[in-house]
Amino acid sequence: MARRGPARAGAGRRRRHRGSQEAECGPDRGCADCERMTTPTDHALITLARAIIARADQPWPLADLAAGFGLSPSAFQRRFAALIGLSPKALQDAARLGRLKAALKAGSRVTDAILEAGFGSPSRVYGEAQRDLGMTPTAYRDGAPGEAIHWAVRKTRLGWLAMAATGRGVCFAQFGDDTDALQAGLAREFPRAVLLASTARASGPPTTATDDDARGPPDARLDAWMNALDAHLARSGPAPELPLDLRGTAFQMRVWRFLQGIPLGETRSYADVAAGIEAPKATRAVGTACAANRVAVLVPCHRVLRGDGALGGYRWGLERKRALLAAEATTHR
Repeated sequence: MARRGPARAGAGRRRRHRGSQEAECGPDRGCADCERMTTPTDHALITLARAIIARADQPWPLADLAAGFGLSPSAFQRRFAALIGLSPKALQDAARLGRLKAALKAGSRVTDAILEAGFGSPSRVYGEAQRDLGMTPTAYRDGAPGEAIHWAVRKTRLGWLAMAATGRGVCFAQFGDDTDALQAGLAREFPRAVLLASTARASGPPTTATDDDARGPPDARLDAWMNALDAHLARSGPAPELPLDLRGTAFQMRVWRFLQGIPLGETRSYADVAAGIEAPKATRAVGTACAANRVAVLVPCHRVLRGDGALGGYRWGLERKRALLAAEATTHR
């Protein structure tokens, strides 16, 4: 992500991006490249989006916002979402959720954090937070204390693979060259969870995960899931469809859901993904969401390329991305 320059020395200079996969031009930041691509109306929408983020605790009626731009509510919402990536309501909800997360991480009482974030009813928030945080607000504040996460590491044709799962599904699947680094990365993601090293075998026969596996004991379930993914990577099994426990922003979740719909053997550009989630001007934000993916292969961010067909970026290395695409192309034929 592009970094801010020194506050005074760089005040007259605007940031620039090195590539679409490296930056997110959200409404709370700006760069010279992006501002040249926007119209006066786009600038006004970006200003509005920043105001919604800054004052997320206030009401923002869609009809009033649309009237300010001389558009119908539906036309305004389409224009706003195409530029920002979210509707005004979704942006406001995301801003509130961000405030809630920050307050909870700072150790605030849950009720205080909910009210400070701009949510009206604590009882209503608990249902939404359970969905968006993947746990209750109290558990999030405490770093998911006591949440049992089973994990295992095994060698695959693409290097070491660490997989971890909660009771809801796979929450972590990452490649690496160092098992200690993979374990440390998992601990950073879930600092207060109970990380249970699985007795899953270091290697196993190619298998296909079944519904029975999903209902079995955690170790056996994780073992079956790793076998299924390992078999797929070894080109001797289909792409596994495993239950996932994904945690991200509203925009990230939209991107990740779209990625899961890209067929095996096919690719999309960052712009294709942006258009597919009805946010055609959010190409850079799509790149950032891909880079934030914690679940390799199962959320196939490797199937997203630059507009010119180049590989773009991949958090687990371009050689792995190239190998995955080559294997999928061969399997698909």
